[in-house]
Amino acid sequence: MDKLPKIALPAIAGIIVLIIFISKSAVTIGSGEAGVLYKTFGGGVVTDEPPLDEGFHIVAPWNKVFVYEVRQQEQLEKMNVLSSNGLDIKLEASVWFQPKYSELGKLHQEKSEQYIERVLLPAIRSAARSVVGRYTPEQLYSSKRDAIQQEIFEETQKIVAGQYIQLNEVLVRDVTLPPTIKDAIERKLKQEQESLEYEFRLVTAQKEAEKVRIEAQGKADANRILSASLTDKILQDKGIEATLMLAQSPNTKVVVVGSGNDGLPLILGNN
Repeated sequence: MDKLPKIALPAIAGIIVLIIFISKSAVTIGSGEAGVLYKTFGGGVVTDEPPLDEGFHIVAPWNKVFVYEVRQQEQLEKMNVLSSNGLDIKLEASVWFQPKYSELGKLHQEKSEQYIERVLLPAIRSAARSVVGRYTPEQLYSSKRDAIQQEIFEETQKIVAGQYIQLNEVLVRDVTLPPTIKDAIERKLKQEQESLEYEFRLVTAQKEAEKVRIEAQGKADANRILSASLTDKILQDKGIEATLMLAQSPNTKVVVVGSGNDGLPLILGNN
C-alpha cells in the first residue's frame, strides 16, 4: 500500500463507496410486480406518482421500496355462516382480486401490505354471512347456488369500493350442510323426482288411452256409416263383381248363377 500512488488511494476508496451505494440503491422489480417508493426525507409514501414498473431501478439508499404483486391473485376462504332458519352452514369460497395499479401508493399508505387480511377477507366474510342468511338450507344445497355466488360478489364489491382493490370474481366452491339436514333434503328431492316420474307415466297412459278410444270411436263410426249405406241391391252388385273376378281365375271351379242365398252366385270349386 505504501508503494501505491497517493492519488490511487482516494480512487479505490471512491470505487468502494460507489459499489456500496449501488448495492444499497439497486432495486429489481419482478414480473407481475410493482414498487411503492417511500422517501425517508421527502414526505414518506409517494402517492402522486406511478409505481415503479418491472425491471431495474436505482433509488437513494435512505429510501425504501415496497414490492406488491399486481397480477390477479386467488384467496381461498372457509367460513361458518347461518342460514335463514339459524342452521350452521360451512361455506368455501374463492375470491379473485388484484390491487389497483394506479392507486398502489394509497393502498400501501392506508391499508399496508396486509390489505388482504385487513380489508378483503373481512369483506367477503361479511358479504357471505349477509347473503346466506337470506336462504334456507334447501336453497343453498340445490337451486340457488349461482344466485348466491353472484350476490356475494356484488355485496363484497360494495364493501371494497374505495379500498383500492379490484375485485374480479367470487366462486362458491362448496356448501356443507349438517348431515341430518343434508339427508332430509336428499330424501325430499328423491321423493319429488319419483312423484314427477309417476305423474309423467300417468299422463302418458292417459294420452295412450285417449288415443285408443278415439281410434275405436272412429272405427265404430265408420262401421255404422257403412252399415247404413249398404242395401240388398248394392250387395248383389258386389257379389256379381266378385263372381266375375273369380271366373277369370285359372283355378278350376263351377259357378252356378242365382243359386246362392238372396239370389247371389254360388261358387263351387274342385275341392
